[in-house]
Amino acid sequence: MSHFQHILVPIDGSLTSDKALDEAIRLADFTHAKISLIHVIDDLSHVTGFEPATDYVQQMVPLMRAAGEDLLAKEGEKVLAHGLQLECVLIAQGPGRVFEHVAEQARIGRADLIVLGSHGRRGLKRVLLGSDAEQIIRHAPVPVLVVRGSEEAKT
Repeated sequence: MSHFQHILVPIDGSLTSDKALDEAIRLADFTHAKISLIHVIDDLSHVTGFEPATDYVQQMVPLMRAAGEDLLAKEGEKVLAHGLQLECVLIAQGPGRVFEHVAEQARIGRADLIVLGSHGRRGLKRVLLGSDAEQIIRHAPVPVLVVRGSEEAKT
């Protein structure tokens, strides 16, 4: 088994991403790796089309940023409780999709493993919900450990 020194864990607040973080912590406990948490605000998923652009920028974006910071702080506490090194990255704006930001962070942060939660959905559910996990796996510059959650896990 490789000795991983830097593990990148994309988090979104779902039960599945919590399960992935737990697995990353177990692995980091064993290898003494640093853990980097990344949360990407996917603002397109929050646009309804009914709010004026100025309202969206002035009200929604700061709320999403604050929620992302809170999520990173809460999940980061789990990492720190194990005495591990922690880095948190919040991607709040800019072009690109979630998988592109994760792959870029793995490159610039010199991660040597990505631990990722996946719902394991198949068929129509997968098509309707999209698959950030699948895209991260395809574009990752480093190995990816996929931790499968249950289909009942809420996102």
